[in-house]
Amino acid sequence: MNDVLDRLSELLEQRKNADPQSSYVARLYSKGMDGILKKVGEEATETIIAAKDGDPHKIVYETADLWFHCLVMLAHAGLKPRDVLNELARREGLSGLEEKASRTEVNDGPES
Repeated sequence: MNDVLDRLSELLEQRKNADPQSSYVARLYSKGMDGILKKVGEEATETIIAAKDGDPHKIVYETADLWFHCLVMLAHAGLKPRDVLNELARREGLSGLEEKASRTEVNDGPES
């Protein structure tokens, strides 16, 4: 699985220098973070709808779209999939409540 993420990460880096007329990813980059985030939001919504519909094929398909666009977001921010995997590894073995309590950020909004 890491091989796929590594290959995608490399491809996304290459697309930063591509022509937006010839590359979907380059077109996303040209829209800036706001454009990328809009696409992530659209894909998240489609993933939620697929999950509610309960069709396993659609769930996988839409989740793949969501993950892909999240990878574009990470690359645009100068981050790599490895950064997220390292954070997940750090959390491994912690209870969700324990992990949430260990955060140092103050959350003024409602609990998620």
